[in-house]
Amino acid sequence: MASDLKLVSKNVLIGEAEQMISAADRISDKVVEACKIIDDHPGKIVISGMGKSGLIAQKIASTLCSIGNKAVFLHPAEAVHGDLGIYAPGDPTILISKSGATDEILRLIPILKDFNSPLIGILGNMNSILSNEVDLAIDASVSREVDPLGIVPTASTTLTLAIGDALAAVLMSHKNFKREDFAKLHPAGDLGMRLKLTVKDIMQPIEKVAVVSLETNLRNAVIKMTENPQGAALVLDEKSLLLGIVTEGDLRRSLAQNVDIDNSEVEEVMSRKPITININSLMSEVLTLMENRESQISVLPVIADDMRCVGLIRIHDIYQTRLL
Repeated sequence: MASDLKLVSKNVLIGEAEQMISAADRISDKVVEACKIIDDHPGKIVISGMGKSGLIAQKIASTLCSIGNKAVFLHPAEAVHGDLGIYAPGDPTILISKSGATDEILRLIPILKDFNSPLIGILGNMNSILSNEVDLAIDASVSREVDPLGIVPTASTTLTLAIGDALAAVLMSHKNFKREDFAKLHPAGDLGMRLKLTVKDIMQPIEKVAVVSLETNLRNAVIKMTENPQGAALVLDEKSLLLGIVTEGDLRRSLAQNVDIDNSEVEEVMSRKPITININSLMSEVLTLMENRESQISVLPVIADDMRCVGLIRIHDIYQTRLL
């Protein structure tokens, strides 16, 4: 029974992927045309749909806002009860309908044409009334839904959502939307931190880090690491160039091997040529270096543009910043 259920799950994912791959060629040109329609108008984009299509419409509107396009969701049933006041002449409208015959949306067509609104349809039926009424119809049809009964909106909603993502990506590329632009629109939370904060904003400066030389014996290294408990000691030369790093893990392994800490030097246990990070790097780069590996790194030496070692950044510093 469990294996049968696993197969159901697997078939849904494969089935939805197949429907999107099948749609890729037929919708790409249309998505570019939709981008041009949107780009030709400086106002907002209105997106409308009923039921599950309405939920997809809300997500697409949110995505477009996140990349700097003014976009709003309009409930088609509420539109004729005052919500049409949101329109300015010429605002493009994206209408989402699986059947292409949603009554609430069909009633809007004459009104939207009075607003001179360019109409873009994301439609699951290209032989429908709506396909003949819109200025641009994007084919969101699927050969089948992928639930066990073949009737629940699954592949169709996924494809519609993916078309919205494709439109957002084309708009981003068209206007050369950069990470810095995205960061301006996402100042809060983990994403904002990754995009805006740099290493120098949260690093531990060299004054707060244990610094030792190659000849420092391990006992003195332990003392300095206790005085400046950052999880590691930096091994520097007289010009503050990084020679290596001694972590708490290095010390524990040495003690486990019964190394004589009074007669052993840092050079014997340090990690040579450790991974480093530039002081001006973004948090996203730091996290990639520290987390996207088989064995995560908890501390990284920080290097200035002149190659001097100027401090240390800890994974703890990053997590702590996330909680602020």
